[in-house]
Amino acid sequence: MTTTATERGTDWLATAGLRPTRQRLALAELLVGDGEDRHVTAESLYSAALKQGHKVSLATVYNTLRAFCDVGLINEVTVDGSKSYFDTNTHDHPHFYWEDEARLTDAPAEDLEIISLPNAPAGMEIAKVDVVIRLRRK
Repeated sequence: MTTTATERGTDWLATAGLRPTRQRLALAELLVGDGEDRHVTAESLYSAALKQGHKVSLATVYNTLRAFCDVGLINEVTVDGSKSYFDTNTHDHPHFYWEDEARLTDAPAEDLEIISLPNAPAGMEIAKVDVVIRLRRK
């Protein structure tokens, strides 16, 4: 049996206990409907939603992406301190940031070796380590 984009999006939302509102479902279908991982910005997802005929505001896209992050469906990867990408692959893995194209892709995790991290300050623990390898043409 073939799973449709709507079924995949609905199931994805259900795994996190999120109610499948019209906007959430439309964005979930765009993010995971074909079963492939995505790296999107709020603006690129908004544009894709409009192209598909979904009536959604940019503010709703931002709020929905934040809700997806809050329940662990996606991870936010910040580049340049202000530009955020949202990744549907929630497993620990490094990224390549292609500076000339302003594009984020997965980097091979098996080639990354982190042998030591500094101790966290008193009363704190390390929650996550993001590795973004910036690339530019020679």
